[in-house]
Amino acid sequence: MRTISLWTGAAVLVFATALSFAGGIVVGAQRNGIAQTALASALLPAAQPENVDFSPVWRAWKIIDQRYVPSRVGTSTASTSPNGATDPQERVWGLVQGLAASLDDPYTVFLPPAEAEIFEDDISGAFEGVGMEIAIRDQRLVVVSPLKDSPAFTAGVKAGDHIYKIDGTESRGLGVDEAVKLIRGPKGSVVILTIVREGETEPLEIKVTRDVINIPTIQTELRSDGIFVIELYNFSAVSSGLFRDALREFVQTSSNKLILDLRGNPGGYLQAAVEMASWFLKAGDVVVTEDYADKDDAIIHKSLGYNIFTDKLQMVILVDRGSASASEILAGALRHYGIAKLVGTNTFGKGSVQELLPITQDTSLKITIARWLDPAGVQIPNDGITPDVKVENSEEDVQAGRDLQLEKAVELLKK
Repeated sequence: MRTISLWTGAAVLVFATALSFAGGIVVGAQRNGIAQTALASALLPAAQPENVDFSPVWRAWKIIDQRYVPSRVGTSTASTSPNGATDPQERVWGLVQGLAASLDDPYTVFLPPAEAEIFEDDISGAFEGVGMEIAIRDQRLVVVSPLKDSPAFTAGVKAGDHIYKIDGTESRGLGVDEAVKLIRGPKGSVVILTIVREGETEPLEIKVTRDVINIPTIQTELRSDGIFVIELYNFSAVSSGLFRDALREFVQTSSNKLILDLRGNPGGYLQAAVEMASWFLKAGDVVVTEDYADKDDAIIHKSLGYNIFTDKLQMVILVDRGSASASEILAGALRHYGIAKLVGTNTFGKGSVQELLPITQDTSLKITIARWLDPAGVQIPNDGITPDVKVENSEEDVQAGRDLQLEKAVELLKK
């Protein structure tokens, strides 16, 4: 088993072998003892599918060969080099990209050689970038969450920001992976992000100096009022063990008031979320279901039944637009069973899981393979989970060092 969290450039991509992840990408996951990558290879069509007319493709191909002239000298007509007009293979990549785009799923994308090479570089351990996760939402490139104390966080990038331009290049029409390619870069170099932020009348220009990304996992604090706070920043392979230690620390304080802060947590390892939920739920309680529709049988993930707390526990979970994927799974499950109340703003709304599958030796397809259903059997909404108590932290509050969401959580626990 191997896990790598990659915050290089822009997108956090969580890779796994033989296990599922709540958000990010699954590589070589197993179902019913069969590796999905091998299964996918077996399903690749050996011939043209029946009842599909490919003649328009070849007709357009021939017209391009016979008639196409670049509108400007030196202008590339393909998203990658060399030019698709002179290299037929580039047209093939464009066809596959269009096929993936036809699904109208922002998380399903084709990675031609240049983009696929970025993934290989990341897997090799090159953790330099700006430290934020991005996604496509309503056809706009948005920030899911900047990593705490990362270059993006320090420069002032916030969850929910719309990235309008990257070094002057408009983001309209860019996929996540194309945006990653523009945002990533070596330590010490600068990328200029033009941001459109809710509540601001004019775009903001933010300069971010790339650096080596150090990913924190958890912090704890016993407040002077007796309330114990756990801040969880991601669901990595080590998160569940660190969370167990944090709960042990909480129990030793003899406090019964707990705040779990999942704000800005973009998710990660599904099993970590299940194990964390198990400290609060009875054995057999459903935490989340992987729904494969009619493609395969659903997988139900249930509590392991650690269930160490009594009904005297008072718990609030803080969430915001940066709370995605595994954060939504954990928060949704604990609220469903009446363990905790949610305070903050709507979560991100990442209700699906992707798998990275090889198409050729140097290209891949990142494809949505399942949906996450909460214990009630409802998919995480596209506009996120709505908290029990909605509280916004305004820009003025942040500048003044006030945290109204935390204050509301404290107020609820003191009642």
